[in-house]
Amino acid sequence: MINGSCYKNALISGANNIIKHTEEINALNIFPVPDGDTGTNMSMTINAAAQALEELDSKSIAEISSAAASAMLKSARGNSGVILSLLFRGIANGLKGKDSINGKEFTAALREGVKTAYQAVMNPTEGTILTVARMACEAGELLSIKEDDPIIVFGEICSAANAALAKTPNMLPVLKKAGVVDAGGQGLCMIFDGMLSLIRDGVMIENEQSSEKISSKEESTAEFFRNAAAEFDSVINFTYCTEFIIGKNPDITKSYMELKAYLETLGDCVVVADDEDIIKVHVHTEHPGKALEEALTFGQLLTVKIENMKEQHRKAAEKYEREKAKAEAEEKKRQSLKPVAPVDETGFVSVATGEGIENVFKELGCQHIVSGGQSMNPSTEDIYEAVIATPAKNVFVLPNNKNIILAAEQVVPIVQDRNVIIIPTKTIPQGLGAMLAYSDEATVELNAEYMTAAAKKVSTGMVTYAARNSEFGSTKIKEGEIIALNNGKLTHKDKDPVHAVVKLAKEMIHRDTSYVTLIYGNGINEAQAEAALQAIQSKSGSNVEVSLIEGGQPIYYFILSVE
Repeated sequence: MINGSCYKNALISGANNIIKHTEEINALNIFPVPDGDTGTNMSMTINAAAQALEELDSKSIAEISSAAASAMLKSARGNSGVILSLLFRGIANGLKGKDSINGKEFTAALREGVKTAYQAVMNPTEGTILTVARMACEAGELLSIKEDDPIIVFGEICSAANAALAKTPNMLPVLKKAGVVDAGGQGLCMIFDGMLSLIRDGVMIENEQSSEKISSKEESTAEFFRNAAAEFDSVINFTYCTEFIIGKNPDITKSYMELKAYLETLGDCVVVADDEDIIKVHVHTEHPGKALEEALTFGQLLTVKIENMKEQHRKAAEKYEREKAKAEAEEKKRQSLKPVAPVDETGFVSVATGEGIENVFKELGCQHIVSGGQSMNPSTEDIYEAVIATPAKNVFVLPNNKNIILAAEQVVPIVQDRNVIIIPTKTIPQGLGAMLAYSDEATVELNAEYMTAAAKKVSTGMVTYAARNSEFGSTKIKEGEIIALNNGKLTHKDKDPVHAVVKLAKEMIHRDTSYVTLIYGNGINEAQAEAALQAIQSKSGSNVEVSLIEGGQPIYYFILSVE
């Protein structure tokens, strides 16, 4: 039998296993656009359960599974994270009232999990994490008819999950073409394998992040320079921090103390260490060239590092002020997210990032902005906190990203004192279009229809960079190249983001187009934005109104809204 203690440790072992392989799973992402990668989203989701269980001392598998499922639901990020949380939510429902279980009871609970996960997805796609979970469950059910030993049954479930994972490329052509398996399915297999290690072998997978180790000599050198820097105060009397290592010339009879004495005439913070066949040097000076010239009279230079400390100090001060301002803004935002009574009739919550974009949503009536978007998928709990901090009986939520919609939908059943309406906006332009469609005169139901319909009419173009090497059709994409997306479909690559967005606009604007909004983000200056605006205006015709917004968004150089 598997009791609560065993299941708790198994879940922690499973969480540790996927955390160890997060980047490996992320690498399975076949689309080159930077995003909230599957491995990261699943790891963060189940790690929340592992952290919650660390403090829970119970031998009841029902209590353990319920606590884990609750923590995972709150921290669920991205579609893969939400599906994972729903799988374990269904398992928890199937384990209610049980202190321990056999193999047959676990497969019955897993069946509840698979059912819950499938029901949450509007159009389930086979060849994904859903398929891996379903086929694993079916294999477990078949074996449990004649064998209810939980160790044997769970072993069969893990084997079947890995076998199903290997079949995913044959179910999804895009996976087969890329030569990879489904990332979500791989993540689930990692979790199951980590759980099996504990259940079958009694071995807890440890959460040890891999790291490159430097040689003892390199470590000694690094420690030398760290200690040298620590010996001196923060006053910058000289500009250049100069560090180098000399390979001694055996024919030179001069003492390293002569080098030290010379360097003290050039600057301060001088440390010279004689170490068998090398001399290590640290000095702050205005003349690093003279220091290096003198060093050459003792032997060959093996390494040299020269840094402008005044520039470093200036950048560090600027970074400190930015981080301080950011922290203060985040704290102010957290303070504003206290639960409030629903007194107003209607309120709005939007997911967005970028100061300019956030301000536009606020101007349109959004009381709270949840920070997030591409590559920064907020959790269900993040959205929940914004909803209950909105003083309205009816709260419209705009996810503005296809990978956030499912997480937002999980908020609906857990909010008890107000009505939550999810408008399934997949992009920032769709979210803005939905907000503009809201009418004070219409009912909540009609507004939901108006806003959803308006979002669907907005076409979205995006210019970003390739996060990885990839291939689409006959087009090979290299990491770092500028790429353009028309409603999520990669259309062309370029070397210049301005040229890319102008070409993209030309593709998207048609005879029925009335409005085009160009939103520029990080990496684009005002002159570039104005150049893009003028070029698009010149190609759009007099019947099209083109406007420009400084969005400040990361990831995307330009976001294009076409209506």
